[in-house]
Amino acid sequence: MLETWLTTTFGLGAPILGAPMGGRAGGELAGEVSKAGGLGMLGAARYTTPDWISAEAAVARDRGGRVGIGLMTWSLDADDSLLDAAIAEKPALVSLSFGDPAPYVPRVHAAGIPVVSQVNTLDDLRIAERAGVDAVVAQGGEAGGHTGRIGTLPLLQELLDATDLPVLAAGGIGTGRGLAAVLAAGAQGAVIGTALLASPETVGPDYARDAVVAAGSADTVYTSVFDRARHQPWPQRWGGRAIVNDFTREFHGADVADSRLEETYDPADPRRGVVYAGEAVGLVHGARPAGDIVRQIAADAERLLSRWS
Repeated sequence: MLETWLTTTFGLGAPILGAPMGGRAGGELAGEVSKAGGLGMLGAARYTTPDWISAEAAVARDRGGRVGIGLMTWSLDADDSLLDAAIAEKPALVSLSFGDPAPYVPRVHAAGIPVVSQVNTLDDLRIAERAGVDAVVAQGGEAGGHTGRIGTLPLLQELLDATDLPVLAAGGIGTGRGLAAVLAAGAQGAVIGTALLASPETVGPDYARDAVVAAGSADTVYTSVFDRARHQPWPQRWGGRAIVNDFTREFHGADVADSRLEETYDPADPRRGVVYAGEAVGLVHGARPAGDIVRQIAADAERLLSRWS
């Protein structure tokens, strides 16, 4: 078994977190990741309700015994009710990312829950350290959904040299080769998201799973057009990596009013709806159960690393 800070701290069989993907990672997905030996995370988006967190956490625990919950810190600044709902579920881990977690870390720690923050730059790391988080995730620009612009490997190296906190890696990790690479570099585990997006346990329309299977690693774009179309007030510094479709071909980089984007966006149409996915999408070749994916990634990484041990 691969043993790291992540596995020993949380009693895991694999150094893998399921990414807290808003709109995709519900209780079924999180539960299957945990059942397979990782730690599954619920993705609580800005529009999520406290009741959703409660219901999906119950599903995850029923399937996998434990669950983590991921929150968008910038949205808590306007309404922190989702944090209260998350703490009430007593998750194994809370992720506070995309913003300064300092106002919220003490409340999570007071409940005896560890906190991790995804960071996209060295400055983000310093903010997270001052906030008192227990670990950080080096989230590279290859990641799906909202992320930064620095590549995973350069960012991971920079953070490992700059902090004594445990560092996990996210972005572009979709097979055992990717997990082995970041563990060999010094990461304590990996956050897996895109590799799970075609799994039947994900939340979302069938066309999203089909799009993930059909896409190659060059078929994504880093854009804000979907946020503008849906009036999602993400801070400008974070765009979202999504699979290219007719909507992005027409509007990404174009000088167009938000009202035009809103008129044209259609979440039910695969040509005009958003499917957030990272560059590891080219590694997804079919719809497989999430648990099988987690187990294979862990087993393949262990086999590769054992060659050099």
